[in-house]
Amino acid sequence: MKIKNSLRSLKSRDRDNVLVRRKGRVYVINKVKRRFKARQG
Repeated sequence: MKIKNSLRSLKSRDRDNVLVRRKGRVYVINKVKRRFKARQG
């Protein structure tokens, strides 16, 4: 999982990426290609 300050560039890496807010953190998840995970902060 990558940890970045801004997730906008990571969301555009694959068209199945989804931005999700969980427990006050922002995540990029991808159900199809699971290597595209990221967290903000």
